[in-house]
Amino acid sequence: MKKYLIIFGISVFFGCKNEKKEIIEDEYENLYPTATTFFQPISSLDLEEPDANKVALGKHLFFDTRLSGEGNISCNSCHNLNTFGVDNMRFSPGDAPGTVGGRNSPTVFHASLHKMQFWDGRAEDVEEQAGGPILNPLEHNIKDEQQLVNRLKEVEMYQELFSKAYGDDDPITFSNLTNAIGAFERTLIPGSRFDKYLEGDQEALSKQEKKGLNAFIASGCITCHSGPALGGQMLQKFGLFHDYWKFTESEEVDLGLFDISERESEKYFFKVPGLRNVVKTAPYFHDGSVADLDTAVKIMGKLQRNVDLTDEEVEDIVAFFGSLTSDIPEEVKKSPFKS
Repeated sequence: MKKYLIIFGISVFFGCKNEKKEIIEDEYENLYPTATTFFQPISSLDLEEPDANKVALGKHLFFDTRLSGEGNISCNSCHNLNTFGVDNMRFSPGDAPGTVGGRNSPTVFHASLHKMQFWDGRAEDVEEQAGGPILNPLEHNIKDEQQLVNRLKEVEMYQELFSKAYGDDDPITFSNLTNAIGAFERTLIPGSRFDKYLEGDQEALSKQEKKGLNAFIASGCITCHSGPALGGQMLQKFGLFHDYWKFTESEEVDLGLFDISERESEKYFFKVPGLRNVVKTAPYFHDGSVADLDTAVKIMGKLQRNVDLTDEEVEDIVAFFGSLTSDIPEEVKKSPFKS
C-alpha cells in the first residue's frame, strides 16, 4: 500500500502527464488512505483560539456600514454570511454610486486557512486583507486610514469595544481595526461531511461522492487543490495549456499577478481558490465569468490538465463537491446592529 501511494504521488506531482490516471480499487477500499495523503480535516489543525473581545469587535466592524465612505456597504455586503460568505454576483457594487469591484468577491468562509489573500495573492493574511477593500475607491471608498479612525473615535460603542480588546491607551487604530476583523474571520471555519470522512467516518460520503473524489484525484486536480482548504496555498497560471478567455468567454483579459510584478512569466497567474462551499459560491473564476459549476469543472480539466472530462466524471466530481458544503451558526450570521 505504501509503495502504491508513493508511486501515485510522484506520478501526479512530478510526472505532469496529461492523461488521466486510474485508481484501481474494489468499491474504493483504497480511496480513503489515498485521500488522507492529500487532504486534512479542519479538526487536525492546530488553530489558535481568537480572543473573544477581538472577535466581538471584529463582528461589529464586519457588519458596520460606517466602514464605507458614504455608509452604503459593509464587509458583509460583498461577503454575505447568510449566503456562504459571498454575494453571488459577478462583481460587487461599491460604496459610491455606479462603482463595482474589478474581480469576483471570494468567500470569507475558510479564508483564514489560505496562505495568501486576494486573487493576486498580494496580502499575507486575513488581517492584511481586511484593510484593502476599505481604502479602495471602487469598494469601501474610505479616503485614508485616519478618516476612518476619526469616525470611529466619535462612536461611544467603539470606544468601549476597542478598549476591551486592545486596552485603554488610544486603542482605536487602523491596525487594531483590521486585526479585529481578522480575528472574527478566523472563526468562520465550519466543518463539513468531507471532514468527517477524513476523520475516519467512511460512510459520511455517498457512493457517487466517493466516485467523484476518486475522479478528482485521478484527474490530477489535487496538484493545486489539496490540503485542509482544498486550495488557497499557491499562485498558478490560469490556462496552463490554453488561453483561459477562449473557454470562459471573459469580456476582458485579466493579466493577474503580472499587474503587480510586471514579470512576463507571471502573466495570468492567480491564487488557487479553496473549494470548500464551492457549490454555494457561484459565479466562478477571478472574473465571475462562469455561472455553472459543471461548466467550470470541465473548463478546469481542459485548461489546467489538458483532459476532456466526461459528463459522468463532471457529474461525479460536482457531487463530491457537495460534501464540502458547511455553514456557520445562525447566531453568527446575525448583524449586531439588528434587533
